[in-house]
Amino acid sequence: MADYQLYCFAQSGNAYKPALMLSLCGADWEPRFVDFFNGETRSKAFRAMNPMGEVPVLDHQGRLLTQSGIILDYLAERHGQFGAADGDERREIWRWILFDNHKLTNNIATYRFLLRFAKTGETPVTEFLKGRLRSALKVLDGHLADRDYVASSRPTIADISLVGYLFWPTEFDVTWDDYPAIGAWLNRIQALPGWVHPYELMPGHPLPDAS
Repeated sequence: MADYQLYCFAQSGNAYKPALMLSLCGADWEPRFVDFFNGETRSKAFRAMNPMGEVPVLDHQGRLLTQSGIILDYLAERHGQFGAADGDERREIWRWILFDNHKLTNNIATYRFLLRFAKTGETPVTEFLKGRLRSALKVLDGHLADRDYVASSRPTIADISLVGYLFWPTEFDVTWDDYPAIGAWLNRIQALPGWVHPYELMPGHPLPDAS
């Protein structure tokens, strides 16, 4: 059995964050498919493991961790990679992870889910979310205009967190031509040894009804 089991599915950007971290670190890990679209995260068995009813869940030799930011922090400590060099850098990393969770991932994930999976069509809610996600992307693009990575001169778990949903731009109606600094940064992330696209790294793609 691998050292790590990551409960995940291919369409989850939040699960992609620790999956990518594990891949970049060269960790001994395996994905455990969670059938989200058929309700597995609502099952008693899954809720016994994670009462929040969410992926990702990381099982490290019986230790269960949830929430992508906490898992990234744990893995950085375990593997000595992508973490902070000092207290100031640690705070800067967490500033951007919190920005990601509250402003970027939250809005992109909800907008994408409603349009691509719930198939609601454009509604006042999706219009609101579109504005919010584009505002967050503008902040990130401006921050990256004069730097290679978000919180340091090297990639950190802040970068790994922020890219969670960004390799699917067409699925949330964005082109990186409008955010060139983000596009260049994503190219740098893709060039890191161990980078794999989320649809290749985690199981469950394509969905059964995909064309």
